[in-house]
Amino acid sequence: MKAAICTKYGSPEFVKIEEIEKPTPKDNEILIHVIATSVQTGDCKVRDMINTAKKEKYNPIIKLLMRILMGYNKPKNPILGMELFGKIEFIGKNVTKHKIGDEIIVMTDMKMGAHSEYIVWKEGKLVINKPNNLTPEQAAALCFGGTTALYFFRKANIQKEQSILIYGASGAVGTSAVQLAKYYGAIVTGVCGTKNIELIKSLGADYVIDYTKEDIRNSKIQYDIVFDTIGKITKKECDKIIKLNGKYITVRSGMVMGKQEDINFLKTLAEENKYTVIIDKIYGLNEIVEAYKYVETGHKKGNIVIKM
Repeated sequence: MKAAICTKYGSPEFVKIEEIEKPTPKDNEILIHVIATSVQTGDCKVRDMINTAKKEKYNPIIKLLMRILMGYNKPKNPILGMELFGKIEFIGKNVTKHKIGDEIIVMTDMKMGAHSEYIVWKEGKLVINKPNNLTPEQAAALCFGGTTALYFFRKANIQKEQSILIYGASGAVGTSAVQLAKYYGAIVTGVCGTKNIELIKSLGADYVIDYTKEDIRNSKIQYDIVFDTIGKITKKECDKIIKLNGKYITVRSGMVMGKQEDINFLKTLAEENKYTVIIDKIYGLNEIVEAYKYVETGHKKGNIVIKM
């Protein structure tokens, strides 16, 4: 089978397409034929972990722990990819929750492994059946942005009628955050570039600020929550626009671990047409280096998908 292998930490060119042995599931595992997966900022951070640690100013102890956890010179699992949509091809003899032919969404999270034609996975772990109203591409990108937004909204204890400014509203996390904040009844202001204003309005934002024309750091409006979804604005820069007891949250504060209840919740919202997965571009597996490069421009709209 083909897989995208991260040969060492660094640039997108260190990801190579290689032929490797198709995995064999254990008695409690399933074999999934991957139909589509995504390339997310989280994948980029892992792939370029050493530079990520420098840019995000991890202290020396955190840097060391990250390398112990993830691998010293290259990822312990050289196949990256944090989410996928696929079809079950084979089940271990002790598997009871799934059957051959099931179309499922899996959040592989920090275990990675989704950038390959096949993957084995423990039954029932961060797995949901695909909602019928999602395309394969949307199914492949359901989890990352939404679970990230939900994690930080719990940290901020988002409440109905609170005002929230979402910086980077047009990315994977941003487009999810706009929709979920509206679901919770917040008053949402999205910050994005000119070309994405109508998209963010269509997702339910009450107000949209074009960052190319207005510097929100000089705004006279204050917010209960400022959510930096792209790691480009600091708390100090936001001090003037956060209310006295307001909160600043940022994706720079760490990698988010997936939760089953969160992907269940996203599935329900998607089935009820209350949550839309935005897809920007679709690449083939052989184009994964180009996909990584595009994600790292910082100008993608929603999600980038790899179709097998």
